[in-house]
Amino acid sequence: MSEPLRRTPLHALHAELGARFTPFAGYEMPVHYKEGLRAEHLHTRSDAGLFDVSHMGQVRVTGPGLHEALERALPVDFADWPVGKQRYTLLLNERGGIEDDLMASRLADEVRLVVNASTKEKDVGLLRRLCPHLSFEPLERALIALQGPLAERTLAGLAPEVAELAFMSAATVPIAGAECVVSRSGYTGEDGYEISVPAEDAERLARALLAAREVKPVGLGARDTLRLEAGLPLYGNDIDDTTTPYEAGLAFIVKLDKGSPFTGQEALKRQKLEGVKRRLVGFKMSEPKSVARHEFRVFLDGRQVDMVRSGTVTPTVNAAIGTAYLPKESAKPGTQIEIDIRGKRVGAAVVKMPFVPHRTKK
Repeated sequence: MSEPLRRTPLHALHAELGARFTPFAGYEMPVHYKEGLRAEHLHTRSDAGLFDVSHMGQVRVTGPGLHEALERALPVDFADWPVGKQRYTLLLNERGGIEDDLMASRLADEVRLVVNASTKEKDVGLLRRLCPHLSFEPLERALIALQGPLAERTLAGLAPEVAELAFMSAATVPIAGAECVVSRSGYTGEDGYEISVPAEDAERLARALLAAREVKPVGLGARDTLRLEAGLPLYGNDIDDTTTPYEAGLAFIVKLDKGSPFTGQEALKRQKLEGVKRRLVGFKMSEPKSVARHEFRVFLDGRQVDMVRSGTVTPTVNAAIGTAYLPKESAKPGTQIEIDIRGKRVGAAVVKMPFVPHRTKK
């Protein structure tokens, strides 16, 4: 018998707002609201969207030799990582494959991690084995993302100090009577924030944000189309334990020359020396009504080379787009490929990612 779906602290509010729910990573999550995915997507690009991402795993890391131990588990370098900065990083295996991608914030006496919902138990178990002297405490907190060009104005109306946060910075900030950890980051390519808030305060904070005329609730459907347009990878689709940072275009994360060795370092050193055999690319379909979905077969010169990793029609690009891995020599804009869509091979062309430019505040 399957376990019942879990619910986030904002579930009752979603139902009140008319959400359509879907199972996702063991949770019952809102996929869209009354106005639909397209309207939610475009509103996030023009104003501000509120996302419930409380299904994600939040972990507090503490203990002796905290930074040195994490350096051996993650390809990060704390030597140039000041307090209050956030990093996008990876949990790797010995082959250099990506076990998960995560956000790490360095606070005064701890590090906060945000990990993917589907891998949070696995991640904590792996980190505990890699860093046996550290404490990894899963937190039962809500996580709210406020994304869009008007996100700063909205949140600063409740907590003026958030306007001073730089991109990929984090701080403890009181908002609407709750002690929150706020980072200037997100998963849309827009400016915005992610707000970790005690579960009992989540609905009050969400209602305070939704009281602003420029804020509307946004579900998982638009979260996916927004991140795809922004060229941001989805774990389990674009990256997984068989793909490496160099193949996925995430070389900027890896610090091969940092002082501490880390899991997967030797494999990545070899790959950097020998060169990758494939790269993740973006593509656009030649026929707008032909949508390339996840796991559709991808052909190059008549030979199957991969499957579609992510694919859909997105509102800002207003076209069918997607991602796939191609041989290195073919992974350049203009390369012609074919996607098998229900038995018919339809043409597509490799294009530069991201599909829309990022508008994060530097």
